[in-house]
Amino acid sequence: MEDASVLSEQTVAWLRVSLAPGVGPRTFLKLLEQFDSPAAILHADTPALRQCGLGEAAISALKQADSPLLNACLEWASITGNQLLTLDQPAYPPLLKAIHDPPPLLFVTGNPELLSTPQLAIVGSRNPTPGGIRNAESFAEFLAACGITITSGLAIGIDGAAHRGALRSGATLAVCGTGLDRVYPARHRQLARQIAEQGVLVSEFPPGTAALPQNFPRRNRIISGLSAGTLVVEAAPKSGSLITARTALEQGREVFAIPGSIHNPQARGCHALIKQGAKLVETAQDCVDELAPLLGLSAEPPAGQEAIANSHHWQLDDDYHSLLEAMGYDPTSPDELITKTGLTAEVVSSMLLLLELEGYVSSAAGGLYCRTRK
Repeated sequence: MEDASVLSEQTVAWLRVSLAPGVGPRTFLKLLEQFDSPAAILHADTPALRQCGLGEAAISALKQADSPLLNACLEWASITGNQLLTLDQPAYPPLLKAIHDPPPLLFVTGNPELLSTPQLAIVGSRNPTPGGIRNAESFAEFLAACGITITSGLAIGIDGAAHRGALRSGATLAVCGTGLDRVYPARHRQLARQIAEQGVLVSEFPPGTAALPQNFPRRNRIISGLSAGTLVVEAAPKSGSLITARTALEQGREVFAIPGSIHNPQARGCHALIKQGAKLVETAQDCVDELAPLLGLSAEPPAGQEAIANSHHWQLDDDYHSLLEAMGYDPTSPDELITKTGLTAEVVSSMLLLLELEGYVSSAAGGLYCRTRK
């Protein structure tokens, strides 16, 4: 990793090739096989570049030593805290380098050393249940306290919850589907600033890149590629987080899934993964037990972590305990709870709302509720 204010000619060559239109990671790697270095690619003659399958737009861009986009990238790299990391540098994360289409160049804001630390990706629904949010935060907090960097995609829902939980006790890494001069979604600007200060933001996309749909599958392969495993917290059957899980499997990484109620649509993607061989986990310690031998970590939980996690839990009074006991873990109607507890409809409705917000219950189809934790 270089001082971004004094980029070497070699790094600028990597940048110029990566910015050429039509030169994605796979094409870049094929060019490197042919020409050995980005500098050699830039000095190659036009017929040789055509033989490699490059179009006229790409060839023209490679022949231009200057461009507005290149200048924007160099200006971005001159800002304190911003860095460029190329595939040939020792600091490039080894797990990411091992995938079949690693990004030739990474834009990095924050602590670049975290890129090579033991990582677990935590992903899931953008529309999770309150219980899913709680699981993402508590799992991430516990795992980060164990020395595992939590990697996710800065999206709303499970991603954001995982980042927030990790920041309470350790480090987190956000892989972005935009240029790092932008934050998507905009509501996560403050979270992104906090990650830049306490963790690291990463993207393969240059400054100015908008949140285009085609960027996010590319982002997902980096999330799983950086990580020893991927944990899916909640996911509908067609959730984008399942793409990350499939990519992790293709990369030879572990895949974990948290089961949920059969009545929760956001659990069906996790159940499908478990049917396909993903490891079912019920606690964060289950992940540690699986990953510790791979990452050289202790399988013992960190001292005091259980107390730390419990400090975030809302303390229930007797009426709430009675309502939960009456509910059980199968879907139950509010009318049945009113009959069992003797509480009024207004009180039961209010209590269910608070319990759902705290992650003790989740709503199911047909206006039913089911308990999600003790």
